[in-house]
Amino acid sequence: MTNSKPLVPHRDRSQEIGKRAVDLTLGLILGIASAPLLLAVYLAIRLISKGPVLYRHARIGKDGQSFELWKFRSMVSNAEEVLSKHLATNPEAKAEWELTQKLRDDPRVLPIGRWLRKTSLDELPQFWNVIRGEMSLVGPRPITRDEMCRYADASEAYKAVRPGMTGLWQVSGRSNTSYVERVALDEHYVATRSIWLDLHILIRTAPALLLREGAC
Repeated sequence: MTNSKPLVPHRDRSQEIGKRAVDLTLGLILGIASAPLLLAVYLAIRLISKGPVLYRHARIGKDGQSFELWKFRSMVSNAEEVLSKHLATNPEAKAEWELTQKLRDDPRVLPIGRWLRKTSLDELPQFWNVIRGEMSLVGPRPITRDEMCRYADASEAYKAVRPGMTGLWQVSGRSNTSYVERVALDEHYVATRSIWLDLHILIRTAPALLLREGAC
């Protein structure tokens, strides 16, 4: 019997070291350069909303290891309770959530949170995840353990690399793409990854964010 699972292309050890060196160097430079913006966002959230400013959530990283992803909190403090009530009383929202794990009209999101998400400023604390080696600047979108089953055979490709702050999904329409398309983009990235592809994605990320392509 033949194995139908897609093979994850082998990557030379030197390439892995080179990618990590780029992540660490650029992660430190960009993290320091964005410090004033990080402080401004921190103070804004502190002033308008009670509760912690930073939010941590368990995600799946390289080799299937769990790590805590850092973000600025863009939701109300009791987000899980608000989501449960909203999905229980809104069939259309429940269907959208089950399909994409996202809501275009999300009742949990703070007013400033909508702006943070559209600009992706809520993800700036992930430079810390990059510096720690839990994430890469470029890679698949970090997913939860519950989402892993939706990746099916593509889960092996996902676990072969570190998830990224940006990636093909972010420069290919973001929320305008379906979940199936997102998985396909992640799988394609792993199969074709190179330093040149990473640079191409990084260069395309800034215009995508400024134009808010697919942001919701």
